[in-house]
Amino acid sequence: MMHVFKNAWAGMFRPILQRPKRVQVAALCHRKSAGGKEVLLITSRDTGRWIVPKGWPIDGLDGAGAALQEAWEEAGVKRAEIIREPIGMYEYDKDLGEGLSTPVVTSVYAAEVQELSADYPEVAERTRAWYSQQMAADLVDEPELKAILRAF
Repeated sequence: MMHVFKNAWAGMFRPILQRPKRVQVAALCHRKSAGGKEVLLITSRDTGRWIVPKGWPIDGLDGAGAALQEAWEEAGVKRAEIIREPIGMYEYDKDLGEGLSTPVVTSVYAAEVQELSADYPEVAERTRAWYSQQMAADLVDEPELKAILRAF
């Protein structure tokens, strides 16, 4: 009888309860300054916590292209040189509202910012600021993103 329960768990119930993680892309926007490398952080729209620009994949764009599009929409990155391969990945639980969340794995692409715009789609919804790598790592919540920022 126990064999029947194990088979039911492995074949039917476990896959339903353990959904695969959703995928996002993020841009680690940076620039050189007199004090070293600086990282651009933005606030999230819902909680106001510090994050990097990120979002869902976009049809017709590769991961780097989608990350750059998110950097434009969320942070006003007008021009940047982006590395086409991810420099790291981090996981977090995306709040979907009404007490629901979904696990997300986020690929991070480095983007050296050459120009910012004062006017961009989410300018009224977010705050953006440049921070040292160490300060940026201290400000974000996700442990794996902290590690990426420190190692960058």
